[in-house]
Amino acid sequence: MNQFLNIAPQVAEAIQEKRPVVALESTIIAHGMAFPQNAETAFAVEKIIRDEGAVPATIAVRAGKLKVGLSETEIETLARNGPSIAKLSTRDLPHAVALERDGATTVASTMRIAALAGIHVFATGGIGGVHRGAAETFDISADLGEMALSNVAVVTAGAKAILDLALTIEKLETLGVPVVGYGTDDFPAFYSRHSGLKCPMRVDRPEDMARLMKAKWGLGLAGGVVVANPIPAEFEIPAAEITPLVEKAVAEARDQKIEGRAVTPFLLSRLARATAGRSLAANIELVKNNAAVAARIAKAYWELP
Repeated sequence: MNQFLNIAPQVAEAIQEKRPVVALESTIIAHGMAFPQNAETAFAVEKIIRDEGAVPATIAVRAGKLKVGLSETEIETLARNGPSIAKLSTRDLPHAVALERDGATTVASTMRIAALAGIHVFATGGIGGVHRGAAETFDISADLGEMALSNVAVVTAGAKAILDLALTIEKLETLGVPVVGYGTDDFPAFYSRHSGLKCPMRVDRPEDMARLMKAKWGLGLAGGVVVANPIPAEFEIPAAEITPLVEKAVAEARDQKIEGRAVTPFLLSRLARATAGRSLAANIELVKNNAAVAARIAKAYWELP
C-alpha cells in the first residue's frame, strides 16, 4: 500500500479479499450540508452500502494521512466543524500531506485516493464540471480532469444543476470518459431526472456496468466512468421549476463577485432557501440512491471472472 495511505482495517481486509468496497467523499459532509443533516446523511449512506453487502469507505485527510474509512467519531467531527475544514482537491493533497493537515476530499481527490487504495467504485451526489460562463472565466472543475486519470466508476446524479451540462458532457467526451446512463437515456441534472441532453450510452443492470468497467480497463484505457443515475422520481424537482431558481442564484453570485470554491456552497444555500428546503431533501435522497446503486455495481464487479 502507498506509504501515505491509512486504510481502516475492515476496508483493507475487504480490498485484500477482493470484496466490494464503495468510496465516499467527505466534502459533502463538511461543506455540502449543515449539521446535523450532514452527519445523519453520512451515517445513513454507510448503512445503505452495508445493507447492500458492500463495505463503505469514507475518505478524508487526517493529520497528513490519506484516510480511507472513517470512524463514526471522525465523521461527526467533520460534520460539526464543516466550515473550518479545508476543502482539498487533488492539487491540494501534497500540501496537506507535507504539512500534516486535515481536510475534506472533493470528487477529484476522493477518486485519486480511492484508486491508490484499489477501490474501483465511488458514490457521490453530483460531479463538478464546466461552469456557466467558462468561455470567459475558464472555470472547469478538476473533477473532469481526474476522470481521465483514475480508474474509478463514479455513481452520480449527473453534474450539479448550477453547471453548463452540455459543455460538461462535451468536455468528458474530449477526455475519453464514458458517460453511461444507468437505466436512462437522458443525462440527469442533479435535482431533475431529465436535462434535455442525451447520454452517449446506457446500461440497465449492475452486471452490465461491471462488464463495461472491466472492458475499459482491460483494454488499457485509463480513467474513470461516469455512471449517470437519476434521482428517484418521487424526490425530483423538475427542470422547469429549478432552472429559473438556479439562474437567479448564479446571477446573484456574479453580482456579489463570489468566485472559486465559494461559488458552489453559495448557490446551494440560495437554492435551499428558494425551495424551502426541498433542494436539500432532494440532495440527501439522490446521494442515498447513488450509494445503493454503487454497492450493487461493486458487488457485480468482483463477481465477474
